[in-house]
This record gives sequence, structure tokens and C-alpha cells, in this order.
Amino acid sequence: MVVPVFRASVASFHPLFDSLCTRLSTNSSLPKNSRLLPFASSELNPVQSRPELSFCVGTHLIPHPNKVERGGEDAFFVSCYNGGVIAVADGVSGWAEQNVDPSLFSRELMANASYFVEDVEVNYDPQILMRKAHAATSSVGSATVIVAMLERNGILKVASVGDCGLRIIRKGQITFSSSPQEHYFDCPYQLSSEAVGQTYLDAMVTTVELIEGDTIVMGSDGLFDNVFDHEIVSMTTRFIDVSEAAKALANLACSHSTDSNFDSPYTMEARAKISLQGFDVPMWKKILGMKLKGGKLDDITVIVSQVVNSHDVSIS
Repeated sequence: MVVPVFRASVASFHPLFDSLCTRLSTNSSLPKNSRLLPFASSELNPVQSRPELSFCVGTHLIPHPNKVERGGEDAFFVSCYNGGVIAVADGVSGWAEQNVDPSLFSRELMANASYFVEDVEVNYDPQILMRKAHAATSSVGSATVIVAMLERNGILKVASVGDCGLRIIRKGQITFSSSPQEHYFDCPYQLSSEAVGQTYLDAMVTTVELIEGDTIVMGSDGLFDNVFDHEIVSMTTRFIDVSEAAKALANLACSHSTDSNFDSPYTMEARAKISLQGFDVPMWKKILGMKLKGGKLDDITVIVSQVVNSHDVSIS
């Protein structure tokens, strides 16, 4: 397998950076404490093999303002195996109330997924990859997760549990949008260390045929809770470079998340579900005539992938 050139610039908000382009074909083992810390924007050139399709990938992660020192609780990995593999896991922050670091589960889950991605039993099936990664994860906690695997013939296989999301953009239009899974508002499905919970069998599985020039935007809910689909389309069409597009989307989500006057996708959904689930603003705000409004502070992970002809891109 050809290992692509991996260029990265360390983000200014955190001093740590670990390369996420995993050289899986030469790994004989992966330490259980292996940490995938995507604290930077990066660009991955696709595999050059046959005249078929692969990914060109850009990534960016911005931690929650209160979690910058720990790097946040999101994790992701990017692999150049076959046409390319991208995945995001969002650690469930509620575990912090039990003195558990929510980032440990999501990071180990992604580390295990990167280790098993070429496993014969996985057979390039994201749902099976999710099963094996989850079974091998020993950290306490839980996470929402999404995995997408591109075959060189252009078939994209997606498996997701929870509210991490994916959009496919073709010629300036969104042609596919993943659907979040939740028990009730703000309580998504999640893979967990507990015996009671969701498993790979609960994953939403989708197969989509891609063509050269398609753009895939994947991210944690920190992106989709703060950025509308039309903004995602606008931002990805504005930038040719996938790394710059990922960074711009993450920055836009971050800006919206701290804007108390921004009517975000998150608060619009919350208001729509008030009558069903009792989610509302405090009574003192009602008295002042205020409504639920503003962005949602969260970790923000963005992966932007462009579908390219493998032979049209040279490895430098």
C-alpha cells in the first residue's frame, strides 16, 4: 500500500498534535492507550493506484472553550486504505459527572477502528469495523460515532450511531444527508462501555454511489448544531483546498456557537420540540419575553473529503 504524504500545521489553540494518517499495513499492534489527538488542520493526498476513485481529505478540530487544555472529547481518524476511510467519535460529556474523562472512550474507539480497518473479518464493512472497535474498547464511557468507507469503484458505505453527521454535496447541492438517532432531544444513541446500550446492530447503514468531484462533509454534532446546510454548501464551494474548507467550517461553527443572538439549528430544533418534551427556557427568561436562542458550545470536528480520480493526483 502506498502511504500518502501527510502535511499538517499545528493549530494555535493547542500545542499537541498526532498524525492521524495511520500506516496500517505495517502495524502489528496498537497500544490500548494510543491517543488520536486531532488538534490540527491537515491534508491527506489520496492513494495513487488504479484509475479509480479515492478521497482527498482535510480535517480540523476545535475543542469546547472549557476543554481546550484536554483537547476536547471528540476523536477521529483518516485512513488511506482502499479508496479511503474517515470516522468521527464524539465522547459523551455526561460521564464527567461521574469523574470519568469522556475523551478516553472516543479516542480508544477511534484507535481501535484504525487498527482493525484492514482486518479480513471487517471486509470493508463499516458496521463490522464498528463492532470490532467497540468490542476492543476497554475505557469507561460512551460516544456517538460515524464511519464512512469509500471503495475504489465509488461506492461509499456509511454506518452511524447517534448524531455525528455526514453530507454529500454534488454540483452545489446536498444529495445525501445522514439522519441523527436519538432517544429524545439532546440524548443521542451511543456506543457505551455499559452492557445496556446501543451496539453496531443499532447503526444506521447507508450505501451511496459517488462520482468524481463529489464533496463529503463529516463532523460531530458541534458542526451540525451550529451550521446550516446552506452554509456548509457555500463554504465548501468557496474553497478549492479541502484543508482550508474544513478549517473554515470549523471556525464558522465556533463563531456561531458563541453567538447568543444566532438562531442556530440546535435552538430551532429545541423550540420545535418544547411542546413534546418540555424543553424550554427558564421561567425568569419567559417573564422577560426571551426565547430559546443562540449557538451551542461544544467540541467541533470537521472532515472535508473530495472524491478524485486516483491517477489524476501525484504523490509528492
